[in-house]
Amino acid sequence: MTSDSRIGPIALPDTRARRVVEKLLEGSGVALNGDAPQDLQIFHPDFFSRALHQGTLGLGEAYMDGWWECERIDEMACRLLRHGLGERAHTRSERLMYRLQSGFFNLQSKARAYIVGEAHYDLGNDLFERMLDPTMCYSCGYWKEADTLHEAQRAKLELACRKLDLAPGMKVLDIGCGWGSFAEHAARHHGVEVTGITISREQAELARRRCAGLPVEIRLQDYRDLEGHYDRIVSIGMFEHVGHRNYPAYFHTVERLLDEDGLFLLHTIGSNSSEVSADPWINKYIFPNGVLPSVMHIARASEGAHLLMEDWQNFGPDYDPTLMAWLENFDAHWHEIAHRYNERTRRMFRYYLSVCAGAFRSRDLQLWQVVFSRGRRGRYDAPR
Repeated sequence: MTSDSRIGPIALPDTRARRVVEKLLEGSGVALNGDAPQDLQIFHPDFFSRALHQGTLGLGEAYMDGWWECERIDEMACRLLRHGLGERAHTRSERLMYRLQSGFFNLQSKARAYIVGEAHYDLGNDLFERMLDPTMCYSCGYWKEADTLHEAQRAKLELACRKLDLAPGMKVLDIGCGWGSFAEHAARHHGVEVTGITISREQAELARRRCAGLPVEIRLQDYRDLEGHYDRIVSIGMFEHVGHRNYPAYFHTVERLLDEDGLFLLHTIGSNSSEVSADPWINKYIFPNGVLPSVMHIARASEGAHLLMEDWQNFGPDYDPTLMAWLENFDAHWHEIAHRYNERTRRMFRYYLSVCAGAFRSRDLQLWQVVFSRGRRGRYDAPR
């Protein structure tokens, strides 16, 4: 059932589920049918039982179905996470199911590697072209000296190039190249040769067009099948799809492919906890089989591959304005592609971008750039 928010919120039912939800919200700064931008407007009487029994999955699906509305979902999510509702928002059955699945099965095996590409990245280049900036970067921008999304994304690409100390003629591997953002920037502005791999056919097709005429090769390939030798390796926004069971294989692959005096830059979203879990709604609708690494996960796996950590930078707060800029673009251009997608897809993307912005704003999530070497000689000074 889908409710029409134009008729206004309903009178809140006098049920146990509603009273439990109100109790959970106490002190969070988020109210039911309130006047503040972060308050939830309820349009369906079964919202409370659905949210309580299904956790974040039920909350997200109820929004997609039009059961509730909120002017500022990003601020709502931020306040709820700061209030400690993040852990309580997941039901025990959800957590148990993911632990069982990830314990007995490799959810990110080679056979399953292309699932996220088909489910999310292949959704439609027309959608992402309107949501992202001209660089087509689908990862956190660097806002230290930037005023616009485009400036922040170019700054992020240039920061990565400077950290890798690129020089003309170098051979660079881009693991998870997306739509060719880094490959194009590095080849055009630093004179390097880039091999980029992705598991998305739509990304590969567009990346090849964007990098035409440059010394860039784009492959549809899993990282575990890579061969060769590279002066530099970069991976921006891909490690979230690797999975904890595959971290050792990932870092051993990097070590095997990297020149003895080479550098590797890892750009990834990070978790404050080493618990292996995934948000059920994000896992079902946005990034299937994704899981966020912790500091310990990265440290242990890189140590096992004998990689030396040269630098570790956290600019997680920069993901908040990045996501909000994507949301603004998405809303501004939705009318151009609405005929190709349905209202449920629109609400799915709005919820995804808003909730993630709130998660970074609350510092529940981090964004790390980590530089590794194989033990190069001399001092490494990381640019900022």
